[in-house]
Amino acid sequence: MKTRIWAARSVATVTGVVLAGALLAPSAVAHSGPDPKGPGKHTSGKKTPAKKTPAKQAPAKQAPAKPVVDGAQQGQVAGRKCVTSRDVASAVVDYSGSGLFETVFRSATDEQGHAFLNDSRNPGVWINLALVPGAPKCVYDTALAVTEEDPGHLYITLLASNGTLHQATCTSASSSPFSPANLATACAPGFTELADTPV
Repeated sequence: MKTRIWAARSVATVTGVVLAGALLAPSAVAHSGPDPKGPGKHTSGKKTPAKKTPAKQAPAKQAPAKPVVDGAQQGQVAGRKCVTSRDVASAVVDYSGSGLFETVFRSATDEQGHAFLNDSRNPGVWINLALVPGAPKCVYDTALAVTEEDPGHLYITLLASNGTLHQATCTSASSSPFSPANLATACAPGFTELADTPV
């Protein structure tokens, strides 16, 4: 009888020790799985110190350079000049029945936001579009379109640095190429802002 009591006490003691060990063991050891907060490989209960690597800084994101404009100061705001990327556009009359056949109209901007027009019948002459009333002071982009008649129409569209579009309709005739002397008259009344430009 004493042997059975002693055996029962021994089993109870061993069971108590095993249960206490299971309760005190870390969850990674108890479940035989990796410790999500521990090192990558679990080989023993010891944690190896993590290597310190210098923190990489993400490159600073820069907003695309957008030109700044103030009409009262001719493209200057707080002492900064209007700065844009260069742009070019062209349109050609391809109707062989027109006196303007194969006339090429080109527009271009410089890095200071000035826009210019060239008529292929007047080679080497670039007309500053600021001569046309209503032209924006700081131009970011240009576009051209032309009709086939003689006289026809040349449509000049300018994208101002603030995102608004301005358009002028100019009368093009085979008798007189565009020049600094006649452009403002040919494009009268001048540039007008297109309504509801999505800016």
